[in-house]
Amino acid sequence: MQNNAIELISPAGDWTCLRTALQAGADAVYFGAEGYNMRASSRSFTPEELPEVAKACSEHGAKSYLALNTLIYDNEIAGMHETVIAAKAAGIDAVICWDMAVIEACREHAMPFHLSTQASVSNYAAVKHYAALGAAMIVLARELTIEQIKSITDAIKRDDLPVKIECFVHGAMCVAVSGRCFMSQDLFGRSANRGECLQPCRRKYRVTDTDEKFEFDLGEDYVMSPKDLCAIEFIDELVEAGITGFKIEGRNRSPEYVQLATASYRRAIDACMSEENSPEGRLRYRKTAETLKEELARVYNRGFSGGFYFGQPFEAWAKRYGSLGTEKKTYIGIVEKYWPKAGVAEILIHARGLQSGETLSIQGPESGLVRFDDARFYCSEAPAEQAGKCDRVTIKCDRVRKGDKVYVIE
Repeated sequence: MQNNAIELISPAGDWTCLRTALQAGADAVYFGAEGYNMRASSRSFTPEELPEVAKACSEHGAKSYLALNTLIYDNEIAGMHETVIAAKAAGIDAVICWDMAVIEACREHAMPFHLSTQASVSNYAAVKHYAALGAAMIVLARELTIEQIKSITDAIKRDDLPVKIECFVHGAMCVAVSGRCFMSQDLFGRSANRGECLQPCRRKYRVTDTDEKFEFDLGEDYVMSPKDLCAIEFIDELVEAGITGFKIEGRNRSPEYVQLATASYRRAIDACMSEENSPEGRLRYRKTAETLKEELARVYNRGFSGGFYFGQPFEAWAKRYGSLGTEKKTYIGIVEKYWPKAGVAEILIHARGLQSGETLSIQGPESGLVRFDDARFYCSEAPAEQAGKCDRVTIKCDRVRKGDKVYVIE
């Protein structure tokens, strides 16, 4: 049972992830527009696709938020206005932004807007300023503690300010204040503030003595690469702090990540809101959250941290490059046919082969993500234990589509 007072806001870098987020229980989905969002390497969506995006979200009872949260240059103003107008016409619920040019465009075209964390709102005076401009929701700076957030939300209630507070609860964290970093721009000419960051901070570095040429590794930590935020074990405290929008980072991450993160936080929020406010109820929620955190470790992550919610993060740095996730997916083929009345899909195997009982993931822009944890399949209408390259197998499953990609999850 979803709680309408709390919004779970999930990322979508493409159609597959958008439909996956909706299927997993997101209350809202945020996504980028081509050229104007902080995840330029994600596929993003064109203005022409926005009506279909809004429709898909509405059909699931979810809201649609379009991220226009990069810096905007003068030669882009006209195009940005066209995108805001297209979002308004399509029925998109809000634009996420922080550049004043975008804010003014939203005001001009009567388009609701939310303030991005890029604005680094860290105090109530700033909240009042942006609320006066019309911001319906403000994503606070990631560097705030729970106590600082509660001070802001208490002031909002006291003054009856018509604005909601949103915070990140899961996903990548940046070494720079609210992500405003210039390292990628300086090294490669690819600006983080334009959504083009190449993440040089995530790499391992070595110090060289220029006189003697001795080299030293910078310890065992990746000293500019923070662990990922994971707040699933203290959702109850964030609710008590007055936060009503819980955002999952990850528009560049996989459908598996979007599905598991969304479903896990859906369960955690619902468990938190359904338990009575008692020591026993809180203990039941914490046990649920502890199990969910273990599940979240399966997909892409750099290790987990509580961020700044309880002050300066403890052991905040990643221990190696890339993901610590325990699952790996391998492409094996595509769906060639689907018979909806029978609920059966035919899969053509392109690579690797398939063993009975393996975990399968079928993904596509219309289907989202369909997962089988103990896949049983047929060859020539008979149960089979294995299949190889160029074989065709059939499997009973929820609706998928021709052309959907099939992966084995290990």
